[in-house]
Amino acid sequence: GQYSAVGKLMNWIFIKRIWKVQGWDMKPDEILKYCLENLEGSVLVESWGEKGIFYNPGHVLKRGVYILTVKEKDGDNDKGSRLNRPGVYRVNLGVRKDTFVKLFGAVPKRPGAGGVVEMDYDFSAADCFLPHPVYAWMGWMCVLNPSEETFEALRPYIREAYEYAKEKFAKRK
Repeated sequence: GQYSAVGKLMNWIFIKRIWKVQGWDMKPDEILKYCLENLEGSVLVESWGEKGIFYNPGHVLKRGVYILTVKEKDGDNDKGSRLNRPGVYRVNLGVRKDTFVKLFGAVPKRPGAGGVVEMDYDFSAADCFLPHPVYAWMGWMCVLNPSEETFEALRPYIREAYEYAKEKFAKRK
């Protein structure tokens, strides 16, 4: 039979909820677009199999200063998130170390080449804040496949990464 308007709406809401639970709302290009539109002086650079948002107003530096990256596949020295799974990607950003400590406890030691930081996290878990599996020692955090809600919670940290990059840029130019 025909669905009523209420039935169609309820079906749509149910499907939307499933998408949110699965973290299917945000696409990598939407996150990059958000950064380029909201972080003045930011530029997109593609290299090493990832897309990065750098602070580099006027292209003063060769690349700029990292704000955020989106990585969609494992690298030789970065396999902790198991990004080679279909549709899995990771958003990475560098926050101040005091913010990192508030979120995750302590800043870990640098891992050996090809290793993962020694922290008690499942670095392949989706839609939650995690220390970066390799660069946590530098104060980097990440989220795999963020939902819209998790991305909203991540936005203040993106802003912090942006402000932090601006400070680093001012010292380099």
